[in-house]
Amino acid sequence: MPATRAAELVSELTAVVPDFPNAGITFRDLTPVFADGVALRTITDALAEPFANKIDAVAGVEARGFVLAAAAAYALGVGVLIIRKPGKLPREVLSQSYDLEYGSATLEIQPDTLPPGSRILVLDDVLATGGTLAASTSLIERAGWVVAGVSVVLELSDLGGRAALPGRDIRSLLAV
Repeated sequence: MPATRAAELVSELTAVVPDFPNAGITFRDLTPVFADGVALRTITDALAEPFANKIDAVAGVEARGFVLAAAAAYALGVGVLIIRKPGKLPREVLSQSYDLEYGSATLEIQPDTLPPGSRILVLDDVLATGGTLAASTSLIERAGWVVAGVSVVLELSDLGGRAALPGRDIRSLLAV
């Protein structure tokens, strides 16, 4: 079963970094997971497979979400939508600010990238407080697209991020 093996690989390869980026925060770095070819293929397949033939594009949230979105879009034969930090996109953008567990941020998309009604799978590495993914799904809907689902590699259950995404089809490979 791909999801079970993916969860095992994530658990084995994730680097746990205490007090980053601030004291009291435990950062779970998925870089070693992405660097392992077998792990990257396994997690990509596990994230993408439930949405095969149900989406038109995969959205990746800057920056680690880009890795996942590109791999999943390739696997599914669909396009990639990028959700960026401010000032990185050259045409008209929609912006959404939100709170993080250790600050605040803003994300942007270009609303003319895909036709209205396009079905989008949103991918990111971690679901923590849910602010980043709530902002991303809001941007997608404001652009006239449909959020088909949200998939993450790792969910930090204690931070309650799912509450920021009510009614969404959320899938995580590993919850800690």
